[in-house]
Amino acid sequence: MTLEEFFREHPKPALAFSGGTDSAYLFWAAVQAGARVRAYYVKTAFQPEFELRDARRLAAQLQQELQILTVDILSDPVIASNPADRCYFCKTRLLSAIREAAEADGWTLVMDGTNASDAAADRPGMRALREQGIVSPLRLCGLTKAEIRKRSREAGLFTGDKPSYACLATRLQTGDAIAPETLRRIETAEDRLAEAGYTDFRARVRQGGALLQFPESQLPRAQAEQAKLRALLSDLFAAVRVDPVPRPEEEPARRK
Repeated sequence: MTLEEFFREHPKPALAFSGGTDSAYLFWAAVQAGARVRAYYVKTAFQPEFELRDARRLAAQLQQELQILTVDILSDPVIASNPADRCYFCKTRLLSAIREAAEADGWTLVMDGTNASDAAADRPGMRALREQGIVSPLRLCGLTKAEIRKRSREAGLFTGDKPSYACLATRLQTGDAIAPETLRRIETAEDRLAEAGYTDFRARVRQGGALLQFPESQLPRAQAEQAKLRALLSDLFAAVRVDPVPRPEEEPARRK
């Protein structure tokens, strides 16, 4: 099956839109196919502001409306306690919100950006997708992450080179309770690192301090600038250190 065939069979889909590479390409493909696509973005304390900016920018590029739903994710005590299966409960909450809003608007099929590179056995929240009846056209059509990036660049989508991004809650260790202030400090730290020219990094919370993880291509610079990084984040974390083990890079990066 191709995406064109999928949208011929399903001409009125709702989209769980994150602002990332995969769902952005799916949004574009739906518009190109002439589908009556309706995109929903869920804003929670787990999503940094830049994700919403990117979602709005992409919707504007496609000249499409974006429905923004706000969910108080930390009002759920199970999610706030950060258990090992937190992602399942979180995903269920977000997808339920989208599905209910879409149905109220007259859209009965909801799709998401899961692709063929996402293994069903290890992607958090995959069970929630099945239980909520969410369809994943990119996966159904066999489109891998690398192929989606390639097609996105060809389509002129700025998301083609956007690094993969996991929600802010993943910066904490399982079992560490999630507090709004901790999430704000993480987001501020990562914003400052981005402004300093770093990309595809993580600022993880460990024993109240920050453990900074960088891909291999940027690790030498980060190690040479450890004093500068500590000063940059000193008002946010009492201790700041650079992880000597590089973060895995998703693929050979296309650098500008």
